[in-house]
Amino acid sequence: MTVKGYIKNSISRQLCLTIIGLVAGNILLCVFINSTFLDAYYSARKTASLMRGYGRVNTSIVDDKVSDTTFAVRMDQMCARENIEMLIISGDGSVVYSSSGNKENLVNQFMNVLFGGQSDDDRKMVKTTDNYSIQQIVDDRISSKYLVLWGTLDDGNLLMMRTTFEGMRESVDIANRFLLYIGMFTVLFSALIIVYVSEKIARPIVQMTQISKKMTELDFTAKYEADPDSMTELDILGQHMNQLSEKLESTISELKTANNELKKDIERKEQIDEMRKEFLSNVSHELKTPLALIQGYAEGLQECINDDEESRAFYCDVITDEAGKMNQMVQKLLTLNNLEFGNGTIEMTHFNITELIRGVCNSASILMKQSQITLEFDDTADVYVWGDEFQIEEVVTNYISNAIHHCDFEKKIRIFYTQKSDCVRVSVFNTGKQIPDEDLTKVWEKFFKVDKAHTRAYGGSGIGLSIVKAILDSHHRECGVCNRENGVEFWFELDKNSVASEPKE
Repeated sequence: MTVKGYIKNSISRQLCLTIIGLVAGNILLCVFINSTFLDAYYSARKTASLMRGYGRVNTSIVDDKVSDTTFAVRMDQMCARENIEMLIISGDGSVVYSSSGNKENLVNQFMNVLFGGQSDDDRKMVKTTDNYSIQQIVDDRISSKYLVLWGTLDDGNLLMMRTTFEGMRESVDIANRFLLYIGMFTVLFSALIIVYVSEKIARPIVQMTQISKKMTELDFTAKYEADPDSMTELDILGQHMNQLSEKLESTISELKTANNELKKDIERKEQIDEMRKEFLSNVSHELKTPLALIQGYAEGLQECINDDEESRAFYCDVITDEAGKMNQMVQKLLTLNNLEFGNGTIEMTHFNITELIRGVCNSASILMKQSQITLEFDDTADVYVWGDEFQIEEVVTNYISNAIHHCDFEKKIRIFYTQKSDCVRVSVFNTGKQIPDEDLTKVWEKFFKVDKAHTRAYGGSGIGLSIVKAILDSHHRECGVCNRENGVEFWFELDKNSVASEPKE
């Protein structure tokens, strides 16, 4: 809904227009009723007044109170109160009572009204009885309208009574004009009050409308602010909306969390399926060659191709060697799978990595001597790091083993540290052939071999560096490889501080 449409249909505007319309309508209705029906109502009231006047006069005549001195006073009071002109004439034509001091003038006026020659359209019979008649007469000469009663009293005297409508008309005009003035003021004053009240009523509704609009956009930051001094039903509704907003936010948050977990579970399941397929494919591929060798040499022994003891021993050595390589490869695959699945537990300890490297080098010293390799390692400085000592030993062993089997030229292996602000970089460098640049990022992949013939010669499976990468990933640290001028350098980093680093994006 547009802002213009919202303002046009706002509750405040509708409430103001409705109440102002009701007030103005009531005032106009009063003016209309006064102008339309007051004449008939006034005529009925005056007719009843004339009838009551006749009854009082007739009662006084019957009780023979006409001669009483108070009779004239009572009649004067009644005529003044009811706005009536009255004339009582005896049978001989004399005036018994006149409400006017000028009797002759009043008699002439009555005669003119009764017998002035008005047309039938100017006369209207209102009521007729055996004793009197009441007519509504319009006097065109003076533009006046009268109610006239004439009749005979019980004593035979003639009674004439008259009341005019002119006072009523003037009163109606004055009343209508006054009502319009008062109505204009009332409408204006009411409008101000209504605008204030409607704004006060509509303000919380508008606020809740804005909050609900934000809720439809999943924005739950807006809250209803209630007035603590005047808690109305709208304020209570606003507080309930706040509770609803918090509940929705919490529920949506839980749903999103559950959805994320579900996505992770699905991705993990897909990853596990892919890894399972890859594992089976890799195992079948890697075991194919040693199984073929074992089968071939076993068949040779079975068929006694060579009967001499030396040949049989050679066949048995090949079978044992290949079986050992297969066992070693399977063990490494299982280790790698556990690391990639996250099934292994990392036991973070503070240990001396210099001592760890010294132990691995001592274990590999025989191989180095056989290959005439020179080791350069400054093991005088103790360097302490945080990590799983057993898994880091596996990393160091892989690096040194690869360096030994790929060492060439000057036959040198150099192990050194690079100190950083929060970590230590351990590097293992060996002289020899460089790794092609396009293969630098592939050496961490399972079963990838830069020199397949050479790797096969010393029993390499192509899994060691994948295990290294998985171990460093589980420590949330980095490892890498780079070519140097006369060789290759492999490195990894470990924390020096007691707080492990956050996982890197």
